[in-house]
This record gives sequence, C-alpha cells and structure tokens, in this order.
Amino acid sequence: MQQPNALQARQILKIQSIFGLILTIIALPFGSPVAISVLIGAGTCWLANALLVAWVFRAYRAQALERLVLRFYSAEVAKIALILVLFGAAFVIYDDLNMPALLGAYFLVQVIPTLIAARTGSRTQ
Repeated sequence: MQQPNALQARQILKIQSIFGLILTIIALPFGSPVAISVLIGAGTCWLANALLVAWVFRAYRAQALERLVLRFYSAEVAKIALILVLFGAAFVIYDDLNMPALLGAYFLVQVIPTLIAARTGSRTQ
C-alpha cells in the first residue's frame, strides 16, 4: 500500500477505530447493552472498511484498469456481505442488542471520520 490514496484510506481507518472507541466509552453510562451495541456497530463498520481497503489497495498494474474497477466492485459486494453477516450474527447471538445504538454507531463511524480526514487532508495540501 504505497499509493497516496492508500495512505489516506489507512488514515481514515485509524480515525474510525479511535472514534469507535470514543463512542463506546461515551455509551458506557447508558448501560452495557447500549455500549456493547455501539461497539458492535462501530466494529462492524471498521472491519468492513478494512476489508475494502485491503482488497482495493493491494498491488495492481495500471495497464489493467478494467481489473481495478472489477476489484473495486467485488470489494464493495464483499463489504456489504460482511456487514450483513456481522449484523445478523449480532442479532442472533446477543439478546440485548440495541438496534438504534448499533445502527447509529455504524453510521457515525462511517461518516464522521471521513469528514475529519477530508477536512484535515485539505489543509495539508
């Protein structure tokens, strides 16, 4: 992963992991079911994005752009499948799952770190 976009993607993953842990700590006063649900939502988001980054940014040849596009779409399908499997497993395994906390954490970890990275990236360029 030497490409500049790969470095930015890794930076976003780093921010997502930190932000997910912060959300989990913030959720602790609301009880362990809420905090665990937040952790599951944040962790699912991070794992899915880490899969996407690893899949898309592995070594490639610039001459084979159609393969790169296929790799990107394949990574997106794998990401969605992983999200569905992890959310399904959480729903089946954990009885006290708080769906608003789970989905809210997933959404926040997906959106906020990307906005932070875009904001800080624009300052350094």
